[in-house]
Amino acid sequence: MSSDLETARRLKLIRTTKGLSQREMAKRAGVGSGTISQIESGSTQPSVALLKKILASVDVNLGFFFSFELQNEESFFYPHERMRDLGSPGVSYLLVAGERRDRKLQMLIEEYDVGADSGRSELSHEGEECAVVIEGRLEVTVDGQSRVLGPGDAYYFSSILPHRFRNAGDTPCKVISACTPSSF
Repeated sequence: MSSDLETARRLKLIRTTKGLSQREMAKRAGVGSGTISQIESGSTQPSVALLKKILASVDVNLGFFFSFELQNEESFFYPHERMRDLGSPGVSYLLVAGERRDRKLQMLIEEYDVGADSGRSELSHEGEECAVVIEGRLEVTVDGQSRVLGPGDAYYFSSILPHRFRNAGDTPCKVISACTPSSF
């Protein structure tokens, strides 16, 4: 594989793993909006200085960039340490297969600290979602109806209905959830 294409693949993988569009990455790095696209398409090879600037904007160093293993085939397995955390303080949302651009399904491992919740406002978006509580107790509110679920209990609803989640127990709560279409 040529080094242009290897650099292209590596940069695209870093960008998608970080959950950024090409435009967002360019803005963070302070480079022209087409720069990331040109590098990822292999039509241009960045200088070391430019590549270092782009990578610094996403907290990645050159050593890591050129040392992580690129896989030649599509990945079917996702070790826990490769999952991207999309959460906020008190809540962890580990996204399964976050680097896959063709995902139609969003799957998360959700963890709520004691008293943590999904936010002050109720959520509402297109699609459907479901989950199974693995550990702890989760209060789920959907369209004004609330229920506290424990290990083995599940929920399933249209995501257009206003909904909210809160750890209602005195131990951390762990949930495995799925949502369509993928919103992350």
